[in-house]
Amino acid sequence: MAKLLILNRQTEIPFRSSSISVMLMLYVKVKAKDIRLTIPIPYAILNLAISIFCSKLFHKNVNKWTKEHFERKKLDFTFPLIDKEALKPIVKELKNQKGIVIVDVKAKDGSEVQVRL
Repeated sequence: MAKLLILNRQTEIPFRSSSISVMLMLYVKVKAKDIRLTIPIPYAILNLAISIFCSKLFHKNVNKWTKEHFERKKLDFTFPLIDKEALKPIVKELKNQKGIVIVDVKAKDGSEVQVRL
């Protein structure tokens, strides 16, 4: 796979452009009986999802939405609030590990799910 190299016109030294970081994505591949999907997820979308899932409003609503179900099943459980500052360094480090397969699941019926950086 060819890498994109951008040179500074004055010094001829390679540098990172902001457009290169936009191309970094998480790829989710799904293979089922009749369907094959590859879903690219940019890290910007991943960071946005982390911000939403770590918000207090989302946390409050998830516990409200699941309360009735947990009461019916007689479970005493509430979803903990996730610290966004703890997840950000993890995502930042994932950007440096391009090409690693995080999830690779193959079912007996032939369906597959793969998550690759």
